[in-house]
Amino acid sequence: MAVLVMILAGSCARARETEAQLLQRIQSESNPVKKAKDEIKLAQLKLAQAQTAYSQGHVDAGATLVGALVEALKSSWKFLQESGRRASKQPEGFRELDIALRENVRTLQDLGRTVSYFDRAPLNNAEQQLDQEREEVLHELFPAEKSHGADNSPKTPQPPESQIPSGAF
Repeated sequence: MAVLVMILAGSCARARETEAQLLQRIQSESNPVKKAKDEIKLAQLKLAQAQTAYSQGHVDAGATLVGALVEALKSSWKFLQESGRRASKQPEGFRELDIALRENVRTLQDLGRTVSYFDRAPLNNAEQQLDQEREEVLHELFPAEKSHGADNSPKTPQPPESQIPSGAF
């Protein structure tokens, strides 16, 4: 039983990547989608570090880590934009970024509820930036159809007034 616990603990430790490993892989990776996914993992790591810093009362360190979180997610978005892929046709990476943005905003909102009102500015700023970035990602994933006229709603043909029986009303 003890051996099984040690094996499981070792595999969990290996599964969790360090910041240095992620940064090294981001630098060496040539596939922009994989780079973007690694940036998302780095952002999640920064968010966990920020939560720990805020819970320990290290507000300045937490704010710095929240800034690093935002920068990692912006880098992820930049890699996907520069990849030349159309998100609506090849959504890999874009979907993951959308999900990460949504989850991170929720986590920042939850974290903001535990932080003093006077220390929330970096969290609120990060939420706004990530919301704006998510809007851009969603716009790429679900582009609006180009309108050819002023009204794009489907029209049902109406019978001419002369065909409506006079006693119908």
